[in-house]
Amino acid sequence: MVVDVIIPVYRPEREKLTKLIDWLNKQTVKPSRVFFMQTLVEKNEDEEVLQMLQKAENVEIVPIEKKDFDHGGTRNKGAALSKADYMLFMTQDAVPVDAYLIENLVQAMEEEEAATAYGRQLPDDTVGVIEHYTREFNYPAKSYVKSQKDLETMGIKTYFCSNVCAMYRKDVYEKMGGFVLHTIFNEDMIMASKVIQAGYKIAYVAEAMVIHAHKYTYRQQFTRNFDLAVSQQQYKEIFENVKSESEGIRLVKNTAEYLLSKGKWYKIPDLVFQSGFKFLGYRFGKKYEKLPLWLIRKMSMNKRYWKEGKP
Repeated sequence: MVVDVIIPVYRPEREKLTKLIDWLNKQTVKPSRVFFMQTLVEKNEDEEVLQMLQKAENVEIVPIEKKDFDHGGTRNKGAALSKADYMLFMTQDAVPVDAYLIENLVQAMEEEEAATAYGRQLPDDTVGVIEHYTREFNYPAKSYVKSQKDLETMGIKTYFCSNVCAMYRKDVYEKMGGFVLHTIFNEDMIMASKVIQAGYKIAYVAEAMVIHAHKYTYRQQFTRNFDLAVSQQQYKEIFENVKSESEGIRLVKNTAEYLLSKGKWYKIPDLVFQSGFKFLGYRFGKKYEKLPLWLIRKMSMNKRYWKEGKP
């Protein structure tokens, strides 16, 4: 059993990248190779990052021109270099909690006969109580396995998988044709949907933990959910036949109840604003084909995606 790790890198936060590399070097199951897909920015900055990346064991650094970066395509380039049985995709700001991350993912893949396994994302101390609860909601403390039979009850969560920390069987990844190219968002969920529809299982592994969280402004909540909806609209054949919006409503209700139970009632206006901006962004994203390009660029988090016009 051989495992490779593949991580796209673009202007990383130095402290988090250092911790990520340290923990990769300490893993009980050692990666055969660690591929850093480094997007080039500026010579001095690139050299500084390069020196940091070289501290990883069994490292291979693959330079990527900024114009050539693509969420799915860049990861596919890393996968093409891998000869491993399992490929672990991570992001540059996902910091393992302990030395057992890879071991726990591999164990779940083999025991559950899963084609894909993804880890639990824990918040750091910089985010507020709402984001803390959101992480608990999306990444609970109990592991579970999903398959095609769960679509009726779990809806869109059946397809949930995050390349922040996700392992794939190389043979299944290749059968699925790799990650979709030129997508604004959701290359991981699109792959997960193919895996489920092909009859394979996906394992959520609560014991495989990384620290990963973002503190989004209201505007960023809007733009991120705009892009999320755009990706779902572009792949209607995947997303239109599964329940999705009801899950968002359940999250808001549960978060409000949690805040009240903790005496944090004064945070409810913040929850309302966050949820409102998410909802509006999602609604506009669903209608993006009817919007002018200049407005789409203002509403999108990934403005470079629209550089050449509507896809």
